Amino acid sequence: MIKVSESAAKRVVLLMEDDGFDAAKDYVRVGVKSGGCSGLSYELKFDKQLGENDKVFEDNNVKIAVEKKSFLYLAGTILEYSGGLNGKGFVFNN
Repeated sequence: MIKVSESAAKRVVLLMEDDGFDAAKDYVRVGVKSGGCSGLSYELKFDKQLGENDKVFEDNNVKIAVEKKSFLYLAGTILEYSGGLNGKGFVFNN
């Protein structure tokens, strides 16, 4: 299961609308790829379609699609949005 904080949900809806996506029917695709100092880095993008190996979660009216391979690393994650002095952006807390 992947959770979405209230602040992240609000920001996702705004960004999806700006990019021509509809949060009511389109997806936030999150994943993990090789790279970065720790060996893994997170990806976040918007998508209109699901793949055959995707798992889908919904929290705070945001639909999240995760490829089966990435789900092992993302289970129990909370997607949050930080807009503080240390920079703006999405944060994956797991």
